[in-house]
Amino acid sequence: MSGDARGSGRGARSDGQGRPGGRLDRRGDGRGGRPRPDRVSPARLVAYDVLAAVRDSDAYANLLLPTRIERARLSPADAGLATELTYGTLRLLGRYDAIIALAAGREVAAIDPPVLDVLRLGAHQLLATRVPTHAAVNESVALTRRVSPSAAGFVNAVLRAISRREPADWLELIAEEAGSPDAALAVVHSHPVWVIRAFRTALEREGRADELPALLDADNASPRVNLAALPGLAADPAELGEPDRYSPTGLTAEAPFEVVAANDGLVRVQDEGSQLAALALSRVAPVRPGERWLDLCSGPGGKTALLGAEALAGGASLVANEVVPARAELVRKAVAPVPLDVEVHVGDGREIDAAALGATGGFDRILLDAPCTGLGALRRRPEARWRKSPTDVAELTALQGELADAAFAALAPGGVLAYVTCSPHSAETLGTLGRALSRWGDAAEALDTAAVVQAVAEHPLDLADDGRTVQLWPHRHGTDAMFIALVRKN
Repeated sequence: MSGDARGSGRGARSDGQGRPGGRLDRRGDGRGGRPRPDRVSPARLVAYDVLAAVRDSDAYANLLLPTRIERARLSPADAGLATELTYGTLRLLGRYDAIIALAAGREVAAIDPPVLDVLRLGAHQLLATRVPTHAAVNESVALTRRVSPSAAGFVNAVLRAISRREPADWLELIAEEAGSPDAALAVVHSHPVWVIRAFRTALEREGRADELPALLDADNASPRVNLAALPGLAADPAELGEPDRYSPTGLTAEAPFEVVAANDGLVRVQDEGSQLAALALSRVAPVRPGERWLDLCSGPGGKTALLGAEALAGGASLVANEVVPARAELVRKAVAPVPLDVEVHVGDGREIDAAALGATGGFDRILLDAPCTGLGALRRRPEARWRKSPTDVAELTALQGELADAAFAALAPGGVLAYVTCSPHSAETLGTLGRALSRWGDAAEALDTAAVVQAVAEHPLDLADDGRTVQLWPHRHGTDAMFIALVRKN
C-alpha cells in the first residue's frame, strides 16, 4: 500500500479540531478553513452519523435513523438513500470488513473506527448500489476529511482498490481466504459463525438444512414495511392496501407511513409473524365474555394493541406488564387508540401476582413474548447480529425459563399460555419450552399450535411436522423468524 495509508492507523483520532472521535464537523473542511468544494451529500452525512452512534453508543438504527432523517429535513430521495446506506452497510458489515482488510492489506482492527465506518459506507456504494464509482469514492474522501483528515489518502486508495474488482470476484476471494466452510459462509453472507450454526441446527430439525443460504440471503434483503390494521377498529386491510398472505389483520402499502398517519393509531407498523403470534392466542378458542388476559412482557406494545382489539371484540379484559418504565410508556401509547381500559403495570414478570392484577383465579390467556437474542429479526435490526454472542444465550434461556414458570403459575385452570420468541435458536425455542414442560408435568398440555396458526392464516403455511410448535422463517414465509407454542394448564 502507498504512503497514503500512513494516516489510517490508531494515530488518526482527530476530528480536525483537536478532539478525539469521529463526529462530523459540518461547517467546512474540518480544519477550521474555508469550506471545500467537495461537499458530502446530506444522505451520506445522516448514514455516517447513525453508523457512528450504533458503534459508539449501541444505538438502534431503526429507532435513530427516522429521527436523524427528520432532523436533517431530507427529501424523499435522500431519505431513501440514507436508509439504504445505513441498513445495507449494517447488514453486510462482515462481508465489507473482509473485503476492506484485503484491499487495505491490514486487519480492520488496525483501522480507526471512524475511518472504518467511512470505508464500509464506501464499499457498500461500490459493491451493492448503482452509485457511480467516482461519486462513491469522492464523497467518501470528502467525508473522511471531516472525521479524520489525515486518513483521506488512505480511504481513497482502499476504495479505488475495491472498485477494481467486480462484486462476484470479491465474494470468491474472501471465501477462499476464509479458514473453513462455515467461515466462508459467514463472510460471504455477513453473519457471525455462531449464528450460522444456530440457524443450521434449527433448519436441520425440520429436515431443511439445504435452505440455509436462502435464509441468510433473506436476512440481508430489505423487507417491505408491514402494517397491522386493528380488527374491529380499523378498515379492512383490503381497503387500506395489499392484504398480507397469511395474517388476516396485515397488509402492505405503497406509502405505508401515510396510511399509518391517516388512521389515528388504528393501523401501525407490525411484522406479519408478530401478528400471527398474537392472533394464535386470541383465536385459540372462542372468547368467553369476562375472560382475563395478560401480556407479560409487553413492551413496546404492538402485540398488546392487537390483543386489546381482540379482547374488546370478545368481551375480555387485558392487563399488560413491562419491566422497563420507558417501554411501559410505549405500551400505554400503543394501546391508547383501543377503546378498552388496558392496565399497564411496571414490574418484573418473574414476580407476577395474578391476584394483585385483578385476576384472583388466574388469567385465562397469557402472552409471553420472551426476551431473546432477536436472531429472528436480523433483516429489520441488522446491527443485532454483531452485538449478540453465544454467551448471551445461556443467560437468556435461564430468564425465559423463569418467566415461563411465572406465567404458567399465573394461569387459571384451563387457561392458555403462548410462549413466543423472535428467535429460531433451538436453545431459546424447543430447549426452553421442553424444559418447562418437563417441570410442569401433567399440569400442562402442549396444544397443536400448528393447527391453530393454520386456522388463523388466510393461506396454508409451509410448516415443519412438529404440530406442537410453529417456526416461521423470513425466506419461507416472508415474516420474521417467530417461534410460537401454545400450552394449556390442566
